[in-house]
Amino acid sequence: MKHRTICILSGGVDSTTLLHQLVAGGDEVLAMSFDYGQRHRKEIRYAARSSRKLGVEHMVVDLAGINALLAGSALTSREMEVPEGSYEDEAMRTTVVPNRNMIMMSLAGAYAVSRKYDRIAIAVHAADHAVYPDCRARFIEQFDIALKLGNYEQVSVYVPFLDWTKARIVRLGLRLGIDYEADTWSCYQGGEEPCGKCGTCLERAEALEEARNE
Repeated sequence: MKHRTICILSGGVDSTTLLHQLVAGGDEVLAMSFDYGQRHRKEIRYAARSSRKLGVEHMVVDLAGINALLAGSALTSREMEVPEGSYEDEAMRTTVVPNRNMIMMSLAGAYAVSRKYDRIAIAVHAADHAVYPDCRARFIEQFDIALKLGNYEQVSVYVPFLDWTKARIVRLGLRLGIDYEADTWSCYQGGEEPCGKCGTCLERAEALEEARNE
């Protein structure tokens, strides 16, 4: 069965792989990115690039006006430093943006209802679970229920990578022909070049090495 799917697209490894998977599977896809005042908003440029390459409509939702409501995260508050080190480190909790996935998924769900898409897709995966509560299976399951209860239309949440490792996601992406160096951005710092020290830089490098060395 083919679907009309809204793909929440950050421009990083996971969501870009999801976008390619959806297109390869024959879905009619709309890519939706969010500018919430994140310091690494350059990721949106990479999301736009992937969308163009695949011939997918790309929408950027401007949430910069509510940046003050999302304070307390190193990704949205400039006075906080982005922590260095792996995702296992306690310090990585400072990269949690309050209610981010709830906000993005709610808006994507609302647009899906209004435009008659039948599902929204988000690329949360197993490595996200330890740090980000809104990437865990229970949250996704409960949101899916709430989305259906809150609307007459039965829009579902598609999370194919929920129990996948990042290396497994990368292996899929390589099979789909993704050039991760050219077409994705991960670094939380958002500088000219990736810092190579933050959790997402380290996780990305490890996944790419593991996938390519198999």
